[in-house]
Amino acid sequence: MTLPVIDPSQPFQPEYQPAIDDLLKFLKGGLGSNLHSVYLYGSVARKHAKLGESNLDVVVVTHRSFSDTRTTLLNTIKWRFQQSFPFITEISIKTALVSDVASLDSLFSWGFMLKHCSVCIYGEDLSECFGEYEPSWEIAKHWNMDTEDWVAVYRNRIARSAKPEEQIKAQKIIAKKLLRASYSLVMHKDKRWFDSPIECGQQFLKFYPEKQVEVDRLGILLTNRAIPKRSVVGILDSFGDWLVEQYKKTEFRIG
Repeated sequence: MTLPVIDPSQPFQPEYQPAIDDLLKFLKGGLGSNLHSVYLYGSVARKHAKLGESNLDVVVVTHRSFSDTRTTLLNTIKWRFQQSFPFITEISIKTALVSDVASLDSLFSWGFMLKHCSVCIYGEDLSECFGEYEPSWEIAKHWNMDTEDWVAVYRNRIARSAKPEEQIKAQKIIAKKLLRASYSLVMHKDKRWFDSPIECGQQFLKFYPEKQVEVDRLGILLTNRAIPKRSVVGILDSFGDWLVEQYKKTEFRIG
């Protein structure tokens, strides 16, 4: 089976449309003719964002590099959003060149992301350069072989967090990553695709029922409360290390 795509004709949630309009106005003004296309991914793109909880995740594709003005432009946009749209917890902006996106080398990176995880909101839709994808180990491997690095980074952030809100933000990010990586480990067998971290965990348990406790604990990390740091670090060390090892074993078997 082919993986689902986000319906571009379905309207965005009305609370988010003014923010999207503002974003495009700033990008057009700041980049001019260098701007090729803009995409949303994440919960806003899928139209089930939650006020006060969801980020606005954006991909900006340009014809040429704008490294000399990139920091100023993106910081201006982020400051504007903090003032005008406080219900958006954060705006995350990835940038890429047209030449890098529309390339065979980007088949499992930009190609997959734009085709199945994003919706084009401005410009020529580069997802049309790519055919539909089927669940495969190649996709899972590309997006999750860095899990070991993620675990190390967020383990450190959680251990060093000085405020509860800092810890909550970090533990939610790494819990989502681990739950999605869990399902991706079995996606090539299950032949489906889920974006919800909770759903990913439940489907993963069909193949690894002995990991019920670990999946339940990751679900707890998604709640808006700070869990004792020792407990969070413990699940990252145990389940994180196990998951990393499983990816290495599967890659060895499949190649």
